[in-house]
Amino acid sequence: MARGQITVRAARWSATHPWRAMAMWVVVVIACFAVGSMTGTKESENEGDIGEVTRADNIVKSGNFADPDVESVLITSPSGTLDQAEATKAAGVVIQRMRALGGVAEVAQPMPSPKKDALIVQVTLKDGDGDNRVQPLQDTTAQIQQQYPTLRIEEVGGLSIDKALNETLGKDFKRAEIFSLPVTLAILLIAFGALIAASVPLLLALSAVAAAIGLSAAASQLIPAVDAVNSVILLIGMAVGVDYSLFYLRREREERAKGRGHVDAVEIAAATSGHAVVVSGTAVIISMAGLFLARDAVFSSFAVGSILVVAVAVVGSLTVLPAVLAKLGRWVDRPRIPLVWRLTASKAKPRFWRAVLKPALKHPVATLMIAVVALLAVASPALGMTLKFPGTEDLPRDTAVMKAYDRLTAAFPSTGTSHEVAVRAPANQAPAVKAALADLVKRTQDDKLFAQDGLEEPRASKDGTVTTLEVATPYEGGSQEARDSLTKLRKELMPETVGKVPGAEYAVGGFVAADVDYAAHTRAKLPLVIGFVLLLTMIVMMVTFRSVVVAVTAIGLNLLSAAAAYGVVTAVFQNTWAEGILDFRSNGAVVSWLPLFLFVVLFGLSMDYHVFVVSRIREAVLRGVPTKKAVADGITGSAGVVTSAAAVMIGVFAVFATLSTLDMKQLGVGLAVAILLDATIIRAVVLPSVMILLGDANWWAPKWLRRKPSKHASQPPAAPEEERELTPVG
Repeated sequence: MARGQITVRAARWSATHPWRAMAMWVVVVIACFAVGSMTGTKESENEGDIGEVTRADNIVKSGNFADPDVESVLITSPSGTLDQAEATKAAGVVIQRMRALGGVAEVAQPMPSPKKDALIVQVTLKDGDGDNRVQPLQDTTAQIQQQYPTLRIEEVGGLSIDKALNETLGKDFKRAEIFSLPVTLAILLIAFGALIAASVPLLLALSAVAAAIGLSAAASQLIPAVDAVNSVILLIGMAVGVDYSLFYLRREREERAKGRGHVDAVEIAAATSGHAVVVSGTAVIISMAGLFLARDAVFSSFAVGSILVVAVAVVGSLTVLPAVLAKLGRWVDRPRIPLVWRLTASKAKPRFWRAVLKPALKHPVATLMIAVVALLAVASPALGMTLKFPGTEDLPRDTAVMKAYDRLTAAFPSTGTSHEVAVRAPANQAPAVKAALADLVKRTQDDKLFAQDGLEEPRASKDGTVTTLEVATPYEGGSQEARDSLTKLRKELMPETVGKVPGAEYAVGGFVAADVDYAAHTRAKLPLVIGFVLLLTMIVMMVTFRSVVVAVTAIGLNLLSAAAAYGVVTAVFQNTWAEGILDFRSNGAVVSWLPLFLFVVLFGLSMDYHVFVVSRIREAVLRGVPTKKAVADGITGSAGVVTSAAAVMIGVFAVFATLSTLDMKQLGVGLAVAILLDATIIRAVVLPSVMILLGDANWWAPKWLRRKPSKHASQPPAAPEEERELTPVG
């Protein structure tokens, strides 16, 4: 065993100074969380350069508009027939009561809907905290509703929807925490058969998540964060934190079973599983770093959160975990769960995995072909993948504010999906811009792709150089009709009107534009990110195993796993057959950011199993075991820990598949299915088939990559095998 190896040195120090190591870890975690609490989280306001929608945003910002928040009070009738006199009277009360509120800047006169079945009173708010301004409006609206029981009086708007969504996301996050913990603990209890052994990985993972959330908040001052980053940190942190501890703990336990002392067992675990953890963590971090190449706020935020939680989990598994294991000693296997303990402590070779391996061992060519064809069939739906942003129409409809929003947009289409036309021109062209926009509105009046109900007027900046106009469409933001209206605006109406104004610069933004442009942006950046991840991951694998073939095999298997995950997500969420099972409403698409993020996450996490399994196979080869037997021994010998680790990941990801928002649901399903396929078909069928067919060629490397065994390596007398294990092939 190479005693100079950093993982061994860290483990030895922690094992011989356990209280000091544990105290330092607790202090670090508390300090990280405290720093995040003090700095707060800076939320992202800029999505990055993603096309014309970014140009539209920049034009609008250059106008320095006062852009106050506007909420609406909608008055309708539960029966469908509105009593105009009663509604007008109620609207007068709304105006009077709203104007009396301190956070209100202006209250507009009531306006009837085109069909005369609703009245709307728009309330402009002063600057301030959203929840603090919205709640008084909601309370006042509820009081007026009691005065007019024959009417339906509701308060709705962007701030109200955000407030309800934040409450939903908060409940989701708590539910994910509540459910993921017992699920993970149950799996670990089955894996170890002892309560303390099961609790150690869970506690390490939770501490890594807590520290990373704090660090992520501090890092958001440099790279602003998006709302979902804490959910991503929890998801990734629980998965890798438990896995890394699981690998380490199982190896330490295995060495103790051979009769080694606690410190020696910890050192051997550090040299083997600890080394695998470093390689796996490096692979995940490299994959996540590829997200920065996408150059947008969502991916940059996810990259920061994921990298931090993985780095903290790796450091924890190499420092505090050896201290805990050395201090606990054999107490780590207490208290035991009688039946489960006997199963986990059994030294009998696992029959199930030997049965699964039989086809690959006896008929590797046929097994490989069948498995690859099956995975490609699962991946095939991804060829028809459509990308969309989840819109307001995709939010859960079980809240009062979303029900009110649906009634509002039905009565006043311009309050729903709209395009933001932005024009910048010399001040002396302001009359021409105004006339051009009037012409544009006139051209939309008889077009079914657009809706006008008199609520929107052009806005001009104080210097007269920037003008904006909201052009509404009566269709949902993710619909084809909404996209068609955007295309008509950009390709036809804008060039024929505003485009004829001398010196005018124009662009069309809004939700639909962001949806279309972001999907195109993702497609353009995906090859760059994939290329970056593949190249650096291949370098890491080549350096780790001193083999080009092992690196290429790892790349190929992970690509196959990711493709299958894409296919499953597409088949599930672009169709309606699984809506009742997973409790969602299909919008016929996959969330725009998901393919890129799913790829880097899967590619990184898949390396956990690949590095661990191939390392065990390589150990056997280095002892002179023939390749076929080494593959069988390596896979069956690591099957228990890989199965347990995969089960933990699948359990955590499956919890996210139960959350309310469509993006988290798709992410949870995609990751859970991918890990399931990766830990079973890929690692137990495809990998052994490939390695058996390649034989000694698995370990081929050019001369420059080969490394001679160190003459200064030393080993403890009790562990002669570990010297050879760390000596590269070649």
